Amino acid sequence: MNPAQLYEQKLRAKEEAITFIQPNTDIITPILVAEPEALMKQLETFEGLKGNRLFQMFTTREVINADPDKLKIISMFMGAAERKAFKEGKIDLLPNHFSDIPKILKQTARKPVVLTTASPMDDNGWFSLGTNADHTIAMIPHAETVLLEVNEYMPRTYGENQVHISDVTALIENHQPIPEAPPAPEQSEKDKFIGDYVAGLIDNGDILQIGFGSIPNAIIDNLKDYRNLSIHTEMVPEKIMTLYESGALTNENNPFQKGKITATFAFGSRELYDFMHENQDIYMLPVNKTNHVGRLQSADKLVTVNAGVEVDFLGQVNSEKVGGTYWSSTGGQSDFQVASRLSEGGRGVICLYATAKGDSISKIVPSLNPGIPVTTSKNDVDYIVTEYGIARLRGKTIRERTKALIDIAHPKFRDELTFSAKEMGYL
Repeated sequence: MNPAQLYEQKLRAKEEAITFIQPNTDIITPILVAEPEALMKQLETFEGLKGNRLFQMFTTREVINADPDKLKIISMFMGAAERKAFKEGKIDLLPNHFSDIPKILKQTARKPVVLTTASPMDDNGWFSLGTNADHTIAMIPHAETVLLEVNEYMPRTYGENQVHISDVTALIENHQPIPEAPPAPEQSEKDKFIGDYVAGLIDNGDILQIGFGSIPNAIIDNLKDYRNLSIHTEMVPEKIMTLYESGALTNENNPFQKGKITATFAFGSRELYDFMHENQDIYMLPVNKTNHVGRLQSADKLVTVNAGVEVDFLGQVNSEKVGGTYWSSTGGQSDFQVASRLSEGGRGVICLYATAKGDSISKIVPSLNPGIPVTTSKNDVDYIVTEYGIARLRGKTIRERTKALIDIAHPKFRDELTFSAKEMGYL
């Protein structure tokens, strides 16, 4: 049977496709854009659920309101909808390093069912997961059931995110615009200061891991005159198009795929998705490759840039909890922070504003409060950057770290922090 015949044989209405999900099986969906809208909506009303678990990650839709005896929902990284549901006790959170999710799911998922969006099939029977590879493509060979939602709005990308029709259990067609990221906030003066400081830590020829948001955008704006940069990252950020067009990117030093941008997912505007469509200079990889510390450490001059919520005098970084609210999860921060430490000539940068809530709260703190998770450990931390400067913590003692962090805190909190440091015996 040729690919076109297989396609017609496996094409189903969404109401029928969802019935391939059996009781007491575990459903796995991608992060962000490739989460299949029509299949997820059908799942909400599917009466065949019993003892199922849904593993999702940073959903762009409302969390399914389900009886937990029928469907237990487990987030692996929380967005706004999951954050609210977690606070209300409707879902649970699975601690993880992003790189480790495929291994965790292989070890714990029962008769895995993968649900994902894909671009239309080519003449040889191959679908592309488009904006995604993440943990999904790593799980497909281990899945008992693979349900695809084919969407012509999903860009066709290249790399290790291809699925053959022969490996698909059933598919539906649902052609509708895919989720887009909200525009990043306009850069503030704080963002521009941090962008300037971080750009000063980057050299021509470096390999960069960088994310999205106003601070990463400010950093990228400073890199357009650089040369021979490479991008190996988790998420393809919106501003990468600017860097690509400026000539700053050659990706010649990218050991994962020479001459190409490598990443595991993307989230941005339609313009970004169009930029990615059939772009041979972008190569998608599963997260157990993009974020694997053992692979990353072989990349010389790896510079990783991530965000923190707060940092204490020891250098412990919390990037997951805001006050008493669980905000996100570890993601790939720890993966890349450890890798930058092991990389020859590597640098790991954590960015954060010095204050929150109208300068009423210092984000440089003496100690993390009880119950606050440590995302980056004191032994892996390297550079901390605020709008007031750079603190290099790696290789520094506790007293040296304390002083360096107080120096980049908001001036109104420095006396108070100094007093606490003396009370603790750190100064």
